[in-house]
Amino acid sequence: MVGNCQVAGLFDRLGALVWACLPRPDSDPTFCALLDRGGAQSARGVFAITVNNCVAHQQHYRRNTAIVETTLTDDAGNQVRLTDFCPRFRDRNRVFRPMMFIRIAEPVSGHPQVRIKFQPACDFGARKPAMTAGSSHLQFAATDTAVRLTTDASITSILEERSVILDKPLAFIIGPDETVAEGPLQLAHAFLERTAEYWQEWVRSLAVPVDWQDAVIRAAITLKLCTYEDTGAVLAALTTSIPEAPDSGRNWDYRYCWLRDSFFVIRVLNRLGATRTMEGFLRYINNIVEQSSGGPLQPLYSLAGNPHVEERLIESLPGYRGMGPVRVGNLAAEQRQHDVYGSVILAASQFFYDARLNTVGDPSLLARLEPLGEQAATQFELPDAGPWEFRGYLRIHTFSAVMCWAACDRLCRIANHLGLDERARHWHTRATEIRERILARTWNDELKAFTTSFEGTELDATALLFAEVGFIDASDARFAATFNAIDRELRRDDLLFRYRHVDDFGVPLNAFTVCSFWWVEALASQGRLQEAREAFERLLKRRNHLGLFSEHIDPATGEHWGNYPQTYSMVGVISSALRLSRSWEEVV
Repeated sequence: MVGNCQVAGLFDRLGALVWACLPRPDSDPTFCALLDRGGAQSARGVFAITVNNCVAHQQHYRRNTAIVETTLTDDAGNQVRLTDFCPRFRDRNRVFRPMMFIRIAEPVSGHPQVRIKFQPACDFGARKPAMTAGSSHLQFAATDTAVRLTTDASITSILEERSVILDKPLAFIIGPDETVAEGPLQLAHAFLERTAEYWQEWVRSLAVPVDWQDAVIRAAITLKLCTYEDTGAVLAALTTSIPEAPDSGRNWDYRYCWLRDSFFVIRVLNRLGATRTMEGFLRYINNIVEQSSGGPLQPLYSLAGNPHVEERLIESLPGYRGMGPVRVGNLAAEQRQHDVYGSVILAASQFFYDARLNTVGDPSLLARLEPLGEQAATQFELPDAGPWEFRGYLRIHTFSAVMCWAACDRLCRIANHLGLDERARHWHTRATEIRERILARTWNDELKAFTTSFEGTELDATALLFAEVGFIDASDARFAATFNAIDRELRRDDLLFRYRHVDDFGVPLNAFTVCSFWWVEALASQGRLQEAREAFERLLKRRNHLGLFSEHIDPATGEHWGNYPQTYSMVGVISSALRLSRSWEEVV
């Protein structure tokens, strides 16, 4: 993954750009080969520089940056290095983050022969845009914007996809349809140096734990890249329709901002000291709260904060490895998921306590949040789709109810903090009533566990979060018993399923990545710290070669499935590391 908080893209192991949406991450994909059967071999939606007779490849991030380097070697030992990034750096007292991808291709040894394949697409691969050639550029109209490829490579060799000898460095700049005044290679190197400096400086500002620093830094950069800085929104993932399991039909569009997931993203970034990202998201949800006028909140919104996220099927692409359907939009936007009230209020609580923020929480902000608390208090015992967004049935989900309790509990704390005694008493009464109802209706004495729903008989991994949000103490016998039941029924090795009961598509086949990190942290809360550290180490070995996670993992093969990179999964890396790491005082 590369990006700059304006655009982002995905490259395969050979350095082919197979997924990128322009002009923003929820737009039509200009590069969509990821969802075609051939992947990088597809005739559409790909930008690849291939080495003839390639026999080996290596790929890594430059240390503490979002810059990817891919080295390709042919059967004669000739090598090519591809350097890919999106420019991001400070310029004129602002952050420069254009809609731009930059690639530098340079010979490392010998005289490698390469073939340049530049095939953008429109309307989810339905058509190829007409390209106009200039002396050093190709111009085309993508679905939502005009785009230009500026390069010092031969335009003819690109159009004809002919093999050429790479005997000098070449630059490729994909960006707005505007003239590049400087030489492409000169500009690419200048932007590369400044982008590397930006990310290295950003990493230096992070308050990382002493243990697992590389994993935490990579996760933090990835989460940062999954934010859309213009509005402050946080994407759940960059992709759409990567199936949760092979041929499962569980294919969803995750290029939107889920209020629940985003809260967890922002919270861990804030714990690392990345407060600007948190401020942007708080601005985003503040606007959503204003436009809701105290009415129901949706589980997700577009990156612009638009509530209309209509779902439709795309026929022009067969899907990842041919495993359709391909969906655009997400029907979950129309669902009722009552946990959103807790997510928003928990996130907004930071305004009232964090002196680092420019915006300070005051009674007027509390007054704007209170209607959301009233929604939580009146809906916690009503059926909803739950945090896993079931489409075939509604239940009174325990996690949703607990997050409604959290909304009222935090409003009580905020009112106390502001010295508003009457409002504090009101919300204390609300929170107490809700908690008593949840405890009475969700504890199953036969299972010795809190169940997934009121009067339920099934288990759900979200119960592992109850102690974290303060609903119940980790030392409470009921939490310990619930942990034991989940450990026994939902865990396979070090991987945890979110649930094992039948849903809209049958029984889940793959483990949900972040749940495994919840299990690790709950294990530590039960006094089993060394076991938790060892399990965490094993989970980190399941990351891909660049240190990233998708949404699901196949327990049998270790293969990643689901949309990618999954922010929720990367949150788990940071949260667990912060929980399990030794202190700096123990080491230094």
